[in-house]
Amino acid sequence: MYPFSGAAAYDRAITVFSPEGELYQVKYATKAAERGTLGVGIVYNDGVLLAADKRVTSKLLVSPTLEKLFIIDDHIAILYSGLVGDARVLAEYARDIAEQHKILYDEPIPVERLVKEIAKIKQAYTQYGGTRPFGVSFLIAGYNEHPRLFETQPSGTLLEYKADAIGNRKYDVMELLEKEWRPDLTRDEAIALAIKALRIPLEEGDELTPERLILAYIEKDRQVHVLNPEDIKPYLG
Repeated sequence: MYPFSGAAAYDRAITVFSPEGELYQVKYATKAAERGTLGVGIVYNDGVLLAADKRVTSKLLVSPTLEKLFIIDDHIAILYSGLVGDARVLAEYARDIAEQHKILYDEPIPVERLVKEIAKIKQAYTQYGGTRPFGVSFLIAGYNEHPRLFETQPSGTLLEYKADAIGNRKYDVMELLEKEWRPDLTRDEAIALAIKALRIPLEEGDELTPERLILAYIEKDRQVHVLNPEDIKPYLG
């Protein structure tokens, strides 16, 4: 079918499986997501926390333009790793879905339903010619009857976690979370654990500052609370 040999014969079109059962374009999209800055999600006793390092790379950059967290509805927020353009498009799609649900049913959208809608469109972009997969992974946190934390991958896979990480050094961070996560964590303990995780990818001489950190949580009031740098400063002491 293709005048190429080896892997090159299977990465020219998104819909062609390799002999190993892989879709190379999906694999490449996953690699793009893994190269993004680290994001962490933690479910604790009263809610769910999202944390990320914006990693400002230039003193000339206006840091608020570095979008890393998208608030989808009062009770749902998304953290991404990967291509910000792809993340922004999917976040707008998620907002539309959440708004339509509220108009139709006069209630906030269930977190799991929104996650499935996002995963569905991600999966659709892995099976049609003329498109490419979204090169972005999401941590989606929300609160309906209880706190929920999901990950969606470029393949359209979705999984629910008690604690999870996406982006750079994900698997090293997962080892830490598996050792130290407990169901009775308080919000302060969850923030301390998230900051400890975010320090793992730092290079020697680099340090976290309140301005480069994103910390947001959702609890029983079903509101996304984003901490400002002054709120974050005590946790870095």
